[in-house]
Amino acid sequence: MQPLSSIKVLAVINGKGGVGKTTTAINLAAAFAEHKKVLLVDADPQGSASWWGDRNANGIGFDIARDHNPDNLAQLPQFKSYDLVVVDTPPALRSEALTAVVAIADYLVLPTPPAPLDLAALIETVKETVVPADVAHRVLLTRVDPRSLNEALEAQNTLMEVGIPACHAFVRAYKAHERAALEGKTILQWRGKNAREAEADYRRVADELQRDWTVKR
Repeated sequence: MQPLSSIKVLAVINGKGGVGKTTTAINLAAAFAEHKKVLLVDADPQGSASWWGDRNANGIGFDIARDHNPDNLAQLPQFKSYDLVVVDTPPALRSEALTAVVAIADYLVLPTPPAPLDLAALIETVKETVVPADVAHRVLLTRVDPRSLNEALEAQNTLMEVGIPACHAFVRAYKAHERAALEGKTILQWRGKNAREAEADYRRVADELQRDWTVKR
């Protein structure tokens, strides 16, 4: 993996809950933390990322801070002691915390399952929050049924047709993600059924984002 170039703040957002947002924030932070010093900021009042990290007594591979104060979030680009700040945002489009993060983010990742209703909510998020902010972004398809990959391909085509950039890589739905969370581990740390497949998905996503950042430099 090459240097992160000019990307400093990566925000993971979606106005809808239950789309794999925290899972994506945790595992992307883990992938990048193998080469860089990473801080994950848990800006979601539900505190799922903090709960995840607190369950691992041996460490998760990066630092986690919990803060959903908009004034504090606006200062994240000034955190010089970290190479990359990943932000897990609240699932609320009109949240002041989300607005503050989008305003200072260098790049946005928008996770969503490929189902039509989820895609519709995602497209609304892009139109209402992302486009007005003019921030570089990509949609990441999550919870993809490994037995029905055509659904993911169709969703990617739908996004392309409406002019929304999407990652070519996607994240398949494996119980490994739930079990890793229960143990407070990233998918890079967890060992069990489908662990390597689940890990490979997020590594592909991280590599694709890195290539995109390098081109945009």
